[in-house]
Formats: sequence, C-alpha cells, structure tokens
Amino acid sequence: MDLSQLDFVAVFLAAMSSFMLGGIWYSPWLFQRAWLEGCGLTELDLKATNPKWVFGGGFVLSLFIAFGLSMFLGPHPHLGVAVGVGFAIGVCWVSSALGMSYIYEQRPLKLFLINSGYHILQFTLMGLILGLWP
Repeated sequence: MDLSQLDFVAVFLAAMSSFMLGGIWYSPWLFQRAWLEGCGLTELDLKATNPKWVFGGGFVLSLFIAFGLSMFLGPHPHLGVAVGVGFAIGVCWVSSALGMSYIYEQRPLKLFLINSGYHILQFTLMGLILGLWP
C-alpha cells in the first residue's frame, strides 16, 4: 500500500481511541485494583512512575498499532471487514501471544483476562474507526 493512501486523521483517531479505552479500562472504575494485584504492583508504584514516559510512550505505541492496522486493512476498508479483522487480531494474535507468555510466566488468569480483554476491544475499536472513516 502506498503511504499516500493512508488517512492519517483516521490513524490518529484510532490511536486516541485506544489510548482513551486504556484510560477507562485500567482505571479505578473498572480493573485497576485487579490489574495491580495481578501485576504485583501498588498504587505507590504507579505514583513513582514518570507519567510523561508512561502516557507518552503508550500513545506513541498506539500510533504504531493504528498505523499498522491501517496498512493491513488498506484504503477504505468495508466496515464489517475492518471490525472483524480488528477483533480477530485481538483474539487470535495478541491474546494468544499474551496467553503463551502468561502460561510460561505463571501469571494469574485474572491478569490475562484483563489485559487480553483490553487488546481485543482495542483492535476492534480501531477497526471500527478505520472502517467508519470516509
């Protein structure tokens, strides 16, 4: 695919959606407490991090993901295909890869479900935005 065919506004919005979903998903309103417990972290550990690195790095990586998904889908993907591909990538590639690592690392099932659930929704939402964008 020629990069000139890429809709950079759609890529940016897809990345923003991923970033915002993560903010909600890992917030105290949803899974923060269970996620911290599964990771072996505390709220003090979160406060000790540099938010510029964490959130800046997270957004840059979201941009890479949205860019790659947009390249994979091609220009003007059909909505159903874009959503289906995003969902399939989240389930078949990302969650399966996480699952393999979590088995070997003996991480808790609850942590796997939280993290893989986020990535399934992340890729599905990105596919939705890339499929809806004109």
